[in-house]
Amino acid sequence: MQTKIIERYFFFILLFATFIFSFLIFRPFWIVLVLSISFSIVLYPIYGWFNKKLPNWLSSIITVLLFIIVISILLFGIGVVVFNQSQNVYDLVVNNENTLSFINLADNSINKILPEGITFNLHEKISNFISLITNNITSVFTSTLSTIFSFFLTFLSMFYFLKDSTYWKKAIKVLSPLSDKNDQKIMDKLSLAVNGILKGYLLLAFIQGTLVGIGFAIFGIPNPALWGLIAMTTALVPTIGSGLVTIPAIIFLFLTGNFIQAIGLSIWGVAIVGTIDNILNPIIIGNRINLHPILIMFSALGGLSLFGPIGILVGPLTMSLFYTLISIYRNEFKQENNS
Repeated sequence: MQTKIIERYFFFILLFATFIFSFLIFRPFWIVLVLSISFSIVLYPIYGWFNKKLPNWLSSIITVLLFIIVISILLFGIGVVVFNQSQNVYDLVVNNENTLSFINLADNSINKILPEGITFNLHEKISNFISLITNNITSVFTSTLSTIFSFFLTFLSMFYFLKDSTYWKKAIKVLSPLSDKNDQKIMDKLSLAVNGILKGYLLLAFIQGTLVGIGFAIFGIPNPALWGLIAMTTALVPTIGSGLVTIPAIIFLFLTGNFIQAIGLSIWGVAIVGTIDNILNPIIIGNRINLHPILIMFSALGGLSLFGPIGILVGPLTMSLFYTLISIYRNEFKQENNS
């Protein structure tokens, strides 16, 4: 009896130590794994369509290659334009007299509201913000060897996650102490959440940012591609979203005497950009993420501050998993305790 107890303690100590070492081994690559798993879930329908006619390995290769082509077009096509325009914006802020007069006017208005002794330098804030954007865009084109290697590992992992998707699902069910039904429920919920975040909120943010950029180009706002990119980021914030970019632009047009353009951009922002979320949200997202928008916003922002850009995906996924586990506890474990 004593021997069995010692064996059990030794086994759990060995299991815990192995788990810690495994965690440390995979820790440098967790972002790669999260991205590759998430993209594999989103691309699985495309893989499944090819897999009806082709072997699984060839279907996986074609799916990943199509994904690489799309990503390359987005990164280098949009990225080059935005990089060039960010340089123009910096020169416009620093050297243009009309812009400087507008910024000084805004500075004076803001400082009148602030308590005495507190000053706000809008010119400095804008210059720092544009420099931050420029530096981040530049880093994409001057990637280090480790970044290139991470991209390679992501695409390679996607290939294996797609090709061996059935194996991975079975492995999760075998290793998990939960019932197969609950394992399947968790996987289904996370799959819906990943699709809802990537296909839903990020796609809607991309569409809204693109429409903002088009509106800025039509109504004469300089460097529309750059502001469209910024609008894609702010569009992740529920309700106000892209208005954080369009409203200051409308005010700028009014204050600089471009009244017709300001009215046109206002109509564009309300009628086109503002309503696109209400139209596409139920179609694209539906009930994939059973979370309130305010929870999604705070989980995305919290994940962003904790993990960096990948946190926009990790935060809502964590909240979705938490919600699913509470649902399982409420529906099954709690009922077992009451019975």
